[in-house]
Amino acid sequence: METTPGQSVNQHSQSTTEENIKQFFNAVGSWKFPQLKREEQPELINVNKTVDDKLTIGDKISDAVTSTIGSWRFIIIQSCILFIWIVLNIVLFVKYRWDPYPFILLNLALSFQAAYAAPFVMMSQNRQAVKDRLTAENDYLTDVKGEQEVSHILEHLDHQDTLVLEIVQRLATQNEKINQQEQLILELVHKIDAQQQFMKTQHQEIIDLVKTAEDSK
Repeated sequence: METTPGQSVNQHSQSTTEENIKQFFNAVGSWKFPQLKREEQPELINVNKTVDDKLTIGDKISDAVTSTIGSWRFIIIQSCILFIWIVLNIVLFVKYRWDPYPFILLNLALSFQAAYAAPFVMMSQNRQAVKDRLTAENDYLTDVKGEQEVSHILEHLDHQDTLVLEIVQRLATQNEKINQQEQLILELVHKIDAQQQFMKTQHQEIIDLVKTAEDSK
């Protein structure tokens, strides 16, 4: 089966296009996308576990005392005791009153309670301040780490956008070259077809001349 000039040109066009596409994808394959940066970050800690592991017996006692003093149960019980104390020392006979008005013994007991309760509360508050400081530091490290990761991701996306735009531009250039090659090939095909048509016409004219010459003999 003979190959016409048009078929030969089409095959050449197809092979040229395939070669250009292979070269383009080979070039794309050699590009490297930037890798995400992994920076060393201080290890985040579990603040509650860290504080609980460092608690001493005194710290636990102060927490228990502070928790008890700062509860509604303690307020209600103490209010009942004070009410009973005052009522009994007012209602009972004088000889049975153990703390008559102005309730000096009661004031002394409340003073002792306040004197011992205040240090317990202060110790608990100091420990809570340390815990708050650790929590704030941990939150800061978390925020910094998150901000750096977001910054790296955005930088990575910017590089990807640049490469994608470059790929699109190369594709557009490649398509333009292919279109130009196809246009040239079509022009060549038309010229070859015109030449073939001209040659057929000349061949037919020669045959006609030969027949005319033979008939004249």
